[in-house]
Amino acid sequence: MTSLFSQSLANAAMSHKASGPHFAPKAKRVIYLHMVGGPSQIDLFDYKPEMQKWYDKDLPDSVRQGQRLTTMTSGQARFPIAPSKYQFSAAGQCGMTMNTELLPYLAKKADEICWMRSLHTEAINHEPAITAMQTGNQITGRPCLGSWASYGLGSMNENLPTFVVLVATPTNREQEQAISSRLWSSGYLPGQHAGVSFRSKGDPILYINNPPGVPDNVRRRTIEGLNALNELNYQQLGDPETQTRISQYEMAFRMQASVPELTDLSKEPEHIFKLYGDDAKKPGSFANSVLMARRLAERGVRFIQLYHNNWDHHSNVGGRMPSQCKDVDQPCFALLEDLKQRGMLEDTLVIWGGEFGRTIYSQGGLTKDNYGRDHHPRCFSMWMAGGGAKGGAIYGETDDFSYNIVKDPLHISDFHATVLHMLGFHADRFSFKTQGLDGKLIGIMPAKPVQALLA
Repeated sequence: MTSLFSQSLANAAMSHKASGPHFAPKAKRVIYLHMVGGPSQIDLFDYKPEMQKWYDKDLPDSVRQGQRLTTMTSGQARFPIAPSKYQFSAAGQCGMTMNTELLPYLAKKADEICWMRSLHTEAINHEPAITAMQTGNQITGRPCLGSWASYGLGSMNENLPTFVVLVATPTNREQEQAISSRLWSSGYLPGQHAGVSFRSKGDPILYINNPPGVPDNVRRRTIEGLNALNELNYQQLGDPETQTRISQYEMAFRMQASVPELTDLSKEPEHIFKLYGDDAKKPGSFANSVLMARRLAERGVRFIQLYHNNWDHHSNVGGRMPSQCKDVDQPCFALLEDLKQRGMLEDTLVIWGGEFGRTIYSQGGLTKDNYGRDHHPRCFSMWMAGGGAKGGAIYGETDDFSYNIVKDPLHISDFHATVLHMLGFHADRFSFKTQGLDGKLIGIMPAKPVQALLA
């Protein structure tokens, strides 16, 4: 009886394995660049020339429409319009009007980028908004997008994790948001699909190297002994997480050889460092992290999540936006160019964006050269390139105040469905049984890929 029970549990565990994509994917891998804090679409990608006439005038009630505000500005006596201080111009044949003053390198790639200017979300604060952007739900404990990709497509390199997380250090650290490992959790998916965090200083991954005085052969025997005990436990209980534990011990041992080669940038030619910019040799910088992301993708890592902080510009946009853009501009250009030259861009999806947008009205003091902006979930901009994204597409439109969407709204669930489509999955059918329900990245509400974003 016990044996039959154990076998049934084991069979159930095996049923949790995905059968692979529903159709041939355009994207084999993803590099997701999350700008933590909510980049200001008004100062980057959503050009509003009419606002110059509205400087220091109040946001009309007809535009706001009684929409929810954060507690940081709800008590303001007025909501004065703050036009962007930066220069915008049309980039590429597609004519994307963007901040070419601070993003001159990225502008060169305008025709290879799919521009999205009408994303929206229900979340108005950072924690739930980042969680929703990464997992499809404001409540923590759900699998993130990287975990879904790992679960659905599996590994392409047995010596490296399927899903890797990098956290870059911004040049300006005035107002960083807290991020934690819950953002790359596997949630109710098997633990093997959780992201593995790579550090920029010290050992890239904690605890994979042998302790002092412990040679490889002793470590190997120890792992074999632990795995034998775990296998006995699995035969008795059929818990799939036991198999995860076994595979992770083995992976850690193999990474002792693969990770040092991966993180050794000394063999990169000098022209690559020049391509990514001055900070490419600086560990932990965005440029260095993006170069590492390319190396991970090149070696078969399925999903690379990279976080860049300090985009929460409640004040001092004039003082902080230039350094933020300098951090990301050339490296993002370099990543797209580098992937293209290696023949990898067509099957590598690169995503750039934050968790929500910013308000047209100023938070705090206002001058023509400086201002702050509060959170704004009603509309924000993102971009993606490669991996089946339609280069040169400009999707969505907001009103003159970049406050409300007037054409082609793009909810984050539809964005997730679009990404899953590029990875070869029907979002409404891609699920995992949990607590008697079919858990999905898109949740229970209908969502569909946006065809206008697909190449």
